Parts: sequence; C-alpha cells; structure tokens
Amino acid sequence: MNNINNTTPTARKLLNKVPEITLYFWIIKVLCTTVGETAADFLNINLNFGLSGTSIATGLLLAVVLAFQFKAKAYIPGLYWLTVALISVFGTLVTDNLTDSIGVSLELSTIIFSLLLGATFVVWYLQEKTLSIHSILTRRREAFYWLTVLFTFALGTAAGDLLAEGLALGYSVTGFIIAGLITLVAAGWKFKLHPVLSFWLIYIFTRPLGASIGDYLSQPSEHGGLGLGATATSAIFLFAIAAIVTYLTRTKKDVIVKNGDEKEPALEQKNGLWQTVGVVTVLLVVGVTGYNMRQASLLEHEASSTATSSAVLGNLSTFRTISQDTLDKLNAGDQSGATERVKNLESEWDTSQSTLKSKNITRWKLLDHKIDTVLTELRAKKPNQASEKSALEDLLASLN
Repeated sequence: MNNINNTTPTARKLLNKVPEITLYFWIIKVLCTTVGETAADFLNINLNFGLSGTSIATGLLLAVVLAFQFKAKAYIPGLYWLTVALISVFGTLVTDNLTDSIGVSLELSTIIFSLLLGATFVVWYLQEKTLSIHSILTRRREAFYWLTVLFTFALGTAAGDLLAEGLALGYSVTGFIIAGLITLVAAGWKFKLHPVLSFWLIYIFTRPLGASIGDYLSQPSEHGGLGLGATATSAIFLFAIAAIVTYLTRTKKDVIVKNGDEKEPALEQKNGLWQTVGVVTVLLVVGVTGYNMRQASLLEHEASSTATSSAVLGNLSTFRTISQDTLDKLNAGDQSGATERVKNLESEWDTSQSTLKSKNITRWKLLDHKIDTVLTELRAKKPNQASEKSALEDLLASLN
C-alpha cells in the first residue's frame, strides 16, 4: 500500500477532493449512515415509493450530485457530504433489493460485496500504486474512491443485517459488537496498524453501527426503541449533518492543506499488504466461527420450538389489527386505503423481526412468508381483490 503519486501524464491534478480525517469526519459519517437507513425506510414505506421506486429516484439524484462532485476542482463540504448521504441511501437499497426483490441471502450478499470491495482495492492499487485517502487528486482516483465508498455501504448493510436479522442478534447487540470492533481497530491504529487499512475497516463498520442507532431511535418502545419513527429520526440527523457541515464550511477545519505532491507519512508506506492479509484472515476466522456457532444455536432452538409446538411468538395483536383493518378496507372497496394501511404491517414486522425470530424461528418463517404474499398482492400493478382477500384471510388465520 505504498503512497507514491503515480498519475499519468494526461491525468489532470486537482486540489484534494476529500476532507481531512478528523473527529468531525466520523461524526458526520455515522450521521449519514443513520440517515441512509431511516431515509430508505421513509421513502420505501412512509411515502410508498417501494424498493424499486426508491432505488430509481435515489439513483438518479445520486448520478446528478456525483456529476457536480466530479466537476468540482476542490473539496466542498456540502457537496461531498451530500454525495456520501445519497450513497448511503443507495448502498442500503442495493442490498435491500438483492434480499427482498431477488431473494439473495444476506450471507451471499456479504460475500459478493466483500469480493467486489477487495477487487476494487486491488485494481485501484495496481493503477495508482497507492490507496491513500489523502491524495485524491485525479478523476481516476476519485472514481475509485467513490466506488469503494459505495461497496462499503452495501457490504456494511449486508453484514449488519446478517448479524441483526439473519442471526437474530437484534440491532442493540449488533451495535455493541460493531462498536467493539471499531474500538479494537482504533486501538490498533494507535499501535501502528496501517492507517489506510484502519480507515477503511472503520468506514465499513460505521455502516452497521449507524443502522443500529437509527433503528434504536426509530423503533417503537415495545420493541426496545425510543419510538421516534423514521421521519423524525431522519429529520433530526439531517439537521445535525447540516449544522456540522455549515460549521466546517465556515472554519475549513477539515480541509487538507498540504500539497498533494508531498510524500505521505512513512508509516503509510510500510507493512500495508501483510497487515491487511493478517487482519482480514483474523476477521474471516472469527466471523465464520461465530456465524457457525450462532447458526447451531438457532437450529437447536428451532428444533426445540418444533418439538414443543406450543412455543409462541408473543403478542401479535398489532399485526392482527393491521391485517383486519386492511381486509375491512378491501371489503369496503377502498383499494388505496388498504394499500396505505398495509405499509404499517411491513414496517411493524420488519421492526420486530429479530425479537420474533429468536423466539420461534419456524413460526416466524411461516408468518414472514404469508406477510410477503400479502404485500405482493396489495402492491401489484393490477391488484386482484379476490387474491388480496385470500392472502389476508390466510394470514389472519395463522395470526389467530
């Protein structure tokens, strides 16, 4: 991971297009990550854009903002962090689309994005002979930088959801695990862990950390959250981002002032490859071991739940009420009202997923499938009322 500037003769050098890595950087990064989680939910569920509509709208807006970002000749705090926020939303949606629309497992998504991220780093280094985060001086380096950022958000989403939902650890436990990992990497950096490696590891880990914070704030109190909702949480965090970015714009405290041709610190030129191999190997061993142990525990619990079929998921009255309301609206001929009401079913089910799944995974899988069927029928371009009612009646029978 040497940091020798290796720009081609035709590569146009710019002023640094990225901020200095300060405490402000990490605070805004976590805030943007949280907004990525809650804003995606707000557009998808509250505004009923759906995954596809939200992805298209966000993708188009991101393309426009990226065009301005590439056109800029220097680091502009507002433009840079707007790009990060939109990539956060879009990266979240990429993983959600793979999982919810195509049916790709979170395990496979995590592997795919890990490989794509690794490949991006390899090509970036082979082309530029540096992975420095302090010398984004050409269009090509900037392209590598933003592609890497996108893959870190997608990977962080997949890995975080795998821990919280796939392994039924919940967002609080996942948040503590990720915070612990970030603390370890930060401590390693203090003891000479390669700075570029440290930066990108923490960059990845802050994605599930931000998601955990967002879910804790937005979840209703009965599910262990503060009950602020996606709208209020997004608004609060967007205000905080705007306030800090305004401060940085005025003070320029995060502007890299050194000349881009200066040599990077000597530490960034040593031991990067071997440290990366070692750290990635440790993460793989610990991750695979922990995954297998948790899966074995869940399977044992599933077998126990199946054997004692009296095992229940708890109070499902909220889901029964929403399902019955939706059915009543259909029976009254109110298709739009039913479609609107069923959004609450999806949001409530997603919010309580980790809690319910840990109680009785077999029962949860059954209801999850039936709810997916209801959502599919209610959101069809040409809804069939008979099919909608049948799906809702089947769900209600199971909930009862």
